[in-house]
Amino acid sequence: MLPESLKIAVLMGGPGSEREVSLASGKAVVAALQGAGLDAVPVDVHGPDFVLPDATGLAFNVIHGTFGEDGQLQDILEKRGVPYTGAGAASSRVAFDKNLAKARFVAAGVPTPASEIVDVSGGPRLPSFEAPFVVKPPREGSSVGVSIVREASAAMPAMEEAAKYGDEILVEQFVEGKELTVGVLDDVAMPIVHIAPRDGFYDMKNKYPWLGGGAGSDYYCPADLDPETTQRVLDAALAGHRSLGIEVYSRVDVLLDADGNPFVLEANTIPGMTETSLLPKSAAAHGIPFADLCIRIAEISLNLGAR
Repeated sequence: MLPESLKIAVLMGGPGSEREVSLASGKAVVAALQGAGLDAVPVDVHGPDFVLPDATGLAFNVIHGTFGEDGQLQDILEKRGVPYTGAGAASSRVAFDKNLAKARFVAAGVPTPASEIVDVSGGPRLPSFEAPFVVKPPREGSSVGVSIVREASAAMPAMEEAAKYGDEILVEQFVEGKELTVGVLDDVAMPIVHIAPRDGFYDMKNKYPWLGGGAGSDYYCPADLDPETTQRVLDAALAGHRSLGIEVYSRVDVLLDADGNPFVLEANTIPGMTETSLLPKSAAAHGIPFADLCIRIAEISLNLGAR
């Protein structure tokens, strides 16, 4: 149980490309915690000089992507001696960097698409992969800068786009199949969400049509999979989460091919936290309503103590 006297600063916004999504998550978390009778205060963060309310006992971090999810915010909170929710600084850095995470997956035997890292510091260049393949900036969230290359003519434009975000681009084998995601809370994999984009793939516009005018996506939870396939996906997701050393919770993205083989793509350490976001959908199917999910995250994190 969280003490009613605990002041919880809900950190939202941030300086990155996912600011608007984070603000929506933060408002939902504040409402849920306040509705449960807790002292939750919104804090709109623009950079490292943010000010916490006096007597803050816990920082509830819902800053997605750059700054909030990559270890920077965690380092600042640790230096200030403020307990915070979610993954620690070290695991956040690894999980957020797709290249580092991929190396951990491979080392731990987690099923994941074949890949290579392409150095574009001297200018964009083509990978050794033949189309189709996926191009990903390694340190961006919400599919920012991600392209699926289906024809050779689209390869260089995709590499040029990804090069805007960094010098080491992750190029992955394209896996055709169902897009799935699995919420993990306190080392337990929760029910699978099947994501069905109405057009194209699950990019920023289809995740958040209210931001970019995309067609949106449909969601099915629990996913309609046979028991054996369900267990393979859950096992792969939990193995991916564990291989990165993530504390408290995450949301692991998985592709399922036509033969029922799961491929772990990444683990999100600060996933969306509105009532209609994917982690809350997974938790709700596990019997944990949204407000209870927020409280559980706070409780588990607070029990970790100073980091």
